[in-house]
Amino acid sequence: MDFRSFLKEQRVILDGGMGTLLQAKGLKAGEKPEKWNITHPEEIVAIHRAYYDAGSNVVSTNTFGANLLKFSADELDEIVCRAFENAKKARDGSIGAQEKFVALDIGPSGRLLAPYGDYDFEDAVALFAHTVRLGVKYGAELIIIETMNDSYETKAALLAAKENSTLPVIVTNAYGENGKLMTGADPDTMVALLEGMGADAIGANCSLGPRQLLPVISRICERASLPVAVKPNAGLPEEIDGKTVFNVGAEEFALAVKEMAELGVRLCGGCCGTTPEYIEKTAKLVKNIPVKPVENKGLTVVTSYSRAVTFGKEPVLIGERINPTGKKRFKQALAENDISYILNEGISQQEKGAHVLDVNVGLPEIDEREMLVNVVCRLQTVTDLPLQIDSADADAMESAMRRYNGKPLVNSVNGKAESMAAIFPLVKKYGGTVIALTLDENGIPQNAEGRVEIARRILAEAAKYGIDKKDIVFDTLAMAVSADGGAAVATLEALSAIKNELKCHTSLGVSNISFGLPVRDAINGTFFAMALSKGLSAAIMNPHSTEMMRVYHSYRVLAGLDSDCAEYINAIPGLATVNSSAPANAVAAEEGNGLRRAIYKGLKKDAAEITRLLLLDTDPLDIVNKEIIPALDNVGADYESNKLYLPQLLMSAEAAKASFEVIKSASSGEKAAVKGRVILATVEGDVHDIGKNIVKLLLENYGFEVIDLGKDVPCDRIVEEAVRTGAPLVGLSALMTTTVPAMEKTIKLLREKALECKIVVGGAVLTEEYARRIGADKYAPDAMTTVRYAEEVAVEDGNDF
Repeated sequence: MDFRSFLKEQRVILDGGMGTLLQAKGLKAGEKPEKWNITHPEEIVAIHRAYYDAGSNVVSTNTFGANLLKFSADELDEIVCRAFENAKKARDGSIGAQEKFVALDIGPSGRLLAPYGDYDFEDAVALFAHTVRLGVKYGAELIIIETMNDSYETKAALLAAKENSTLPVIVTNAYGENGKLMTGADPDTMVALLEGMGADAIGANCSLGPRQLLPVISRICERASLPVAVKPNAGLPEEIDGKTVFNVGAEEFALAVKEMAELGVRLCGGCCGTTPEYIEKTAKLVKNIPVKPVENKGLTVVTSYSRAVTFGKEPVLIGERINPTGKKRFKQALAENDISYILNEGISQQEKGAHVLDVNVGLPEIDEREMLVNVVCRLQTVTDLPLQIDSADADAMESAMRRYNGKPLVNSVNGKAESMAAIFPLVKKYGGTVIALTLDENGIPQNAEGRVEIARRILAEAAKYGIDKKDIVFDTLAMAVSADGGAAVATLEALSAIKNELKCHTSLGVSNISFGLPVRDAINGTFFAMALSKGLSAAIMNPHSTEMMRVYHSYRVLAGLDSDCAEYINAIPGLATVNSSAPANAVAAEEGNGLRRAIYKGLKKDAAEITRLLLLDTDPLDIVNKEIIPALDNVGADYESNKLYLPQLLMSAEAAKASFEVIKSASSGEKAAVKGRVILATVEGDVHDIGKNIVKLLLENYGFEVIDLGKDVPCDRIVEEAVRTGAPLVGLSALMTTTVPAMEKTIKLLREKALECKIVVGGAVLTEEYARRIGADKYAPDAMTTVRYAEEVAVEDGNDF
């Protein structure tokens, strides 16, 4: 039986941890676990066989970190080859009578993707693709992509798997205690993204114990129309008698996973700290729990990297201003490649209440594909709103969809055979919710019946591509009433029929209705209200239009969507006067477009330009102390209170860096004041330096000198640098359980040298208690904690560096 067939009907028992078992068998600090496929095959076979004997249906190869960033091409080929030999030998030798499969295991690259890091998306796709092809070559029956803590890297890995194999793919992400990935995605976001791209099963693994992971899994089960997988840690790690142990026993673990199975989880296994005993007890407890059938939740969702917008109860506002149609200044910005202007258009629409931003850059004299990709990627650095990718050029559409971080709204497809043949394959491959225009080769039907009939044909054709109606939003096309007095009636009748008969969501470009008439906002607002009363799901509109926002907030009150009328009352100051004609950038300017705002919003170019202007009459030190640092403090505070997430934090840091660079250039070689010196390193054996690089960027923005020793750094090298520089603070990072011993060894060596430096540690497998046990002075769960601690150390040390 192939795995897809097995998954359709059966409970699937996955395996458990590998790294902690290898440590128990003698894996040394800094040693790469994947090499044991070659150097200690008997140990790998024994672990795999123990999991099969315990009841695992799926065993993952020992290839979690097997990629070209860690190994040469020849080395990687041999490692993957031997990994599959070991797993198959274990399967052949197992006494278990259950169905057994071998999965290619793929973990994160350890690099942060651009724009937040320096690793390009396509490079990540190519990296994972190489490993996928090797897995296919050596007999993988499915692929498990696990422990991903970034939505963008997750997309890159899944895309690589789908483009280079036909194998089933299970994807599990590593969620933090706040229920989100490191870069901000919540379960709603990841479910929509992964379902849209065609994963076979989705879920969560690592980071947390089963009880802590329960809220995340519960939410995934509520939202997912796919089988759900879970592989929790065995609780939290502790250091006892020099050994790493986890604080949740096998019985407690199995009982917690049983609860998840009762919620609907179909694939059950374990991660760090779990052993064959954990899997055996789990398999026995979930054996008699009925397997819940997978239910199509019917949710229409679009996302950014961190925010999901669900169509349904609440009207969705799609900001229309990133579009050159009828906008002279916007056309100029496109022609002059003035990306800053476009970014401000996006930010201002979000500030005015838009939920999604339409992005159309079609202009004859520019390269639309290149511009669309650039604008989409740049907008995602300054706003967390989902984007509607709007283009009549299928090649431009594909390029933008490929690079988009999330599940986009796609504008558009129509009833023409040529249009559906071009757009539906893109929606199927990359995931997306598509706007479907009710027109075909014969144009736009005059009556509602004709438009509804086109909608039926579009649904039927979409189904041939495997696209469900939940991923199609129909636009019944608002036409100018100045040319046809019955236009509005036909549009609204078609809208109502599609909602009530076809059970699909709808969208309208509202302002088209008033074309050619004076006082257009009056017509637009009334038509918007009429459409909402007919069940309109989304409107492409100008959020700067006071009339439109009045209708929106009033409708929410009257429809019972605004509890105690609170949001209506809060919106009153902005609704008091009509100012719909003010361009977005003008409005932004009126609200204040200073350096603090530019840094907070992550606008690098704006930050640099404003700094240059400030330097004309402001002391550089005043700019730093009164503008840059307060802005960073605001960002840091909002990050720590979960109002902002890592991408916004990093973009703000980059904007601050741009401002600092201008000040440096204008300082005529004067040495900038330094708060203190900090050594950073990812410990030996660990090539995952995302956390370290984030900390470095923030520390430098706060005025610290950072000595970055890189990744996979031997203990002696760190100690040598600490002695040489006398740095008062050393920061150590480790992502994997198998590399924590190297961190402990480094700390011991630093103490043995009687150095007075403080030591701060961080990483996904660490806890405050564990950090204390291995001798660290401070545990940093995130980058801002390290910055705050560095400032404390600087004060204690008297800034004498």
